[in-house]
Amino acid sequence: MTAPLFLVDDLSDSSQVSQVSITGAEGRHAVSVKRLSVGEPVLASDGRGRVAHGVVAEVIGRDHLVMSVDSVVHHEVASPRITVVQALAKGDRAELAIELMTELGVHQIVPWSASRSIAQWKSDKAERGVDKWQATAREATKQSRRAFVPQITGIESTQAVATRIRAAMSADGLAYVLHESASTSLVALLSSNACVDSRELAGDVVLIIGPEGGISPEELDIFCAAGAVAARLGTDVLRTSTAGGAAIAVVSALTGLW
Repeated sequence: MTAPLFLVDDLSDSSQVSQVSITGAEGRHAVSVKRLSVGEPVLASDGRGRVAHGVVAEVIGRDHLVMSVDSVVHHEVASPRITVVQALAKGDRAELAIELMTELGVHQIVPWSASRSIAQWKSDKAERGVDKWQATAREATKQSRRAFVPQITGIESTQAVATRIRAAMSADGLAYVLHESASTSLVALLSSNACVDSRELAGDVVLIIGPEGGISPEELDIFCAAGAVAARLGTDVLRTSTAGGAAIAVVSALTGLW
């Protein structure tokens, strides 16, 4: 079994690292929940690409673990980077979406206040919502042993998402709106793109996922006018909690990420 991974604040001076202390909530999880003991393999990551490999050297109390570092690996950001614009969802649907997308390799997640979203983040609720999504991404990062914790941006309006699409397109990226009325599948659109086929895609890939109530015609028009292309995943309609993960899998397979 792969060694468990814990997140630490800093591994920047990787050439000088001989020991890493895992404390606080992470240390408590390592010591009191995972019950790691001296000599067991363990991983520590800063969530920004650096991962320390080593073994448990010492357990101190109930929330402090010291690992002896054998090596520190610096992982590069995979290309193309995948950004998912995820409409706000009710209940645990959003957390399920964040967890799945993180495990599948998303680089950035943008909370989107869609017109048909039942859930809405108002004033200080927006900050709490972002914090909750970030916490979910951190836990999924640990579970999947990823070197990078996905970035969760602030909540964005439809017009802000359109601006994001234009920026991606101007940087030689791609943008797709997942919509059940689209005539062409995401697989077909990516397969017909010469840059994707030759593995020379320079920019990022932006995927827009609507809420349970769907993307409105007005929103679809705005996104397509900004340069996005409407695409479907298949003949069935996926829920907002699974559509992003499915789209990431398609992009990853066809662009060579996997």
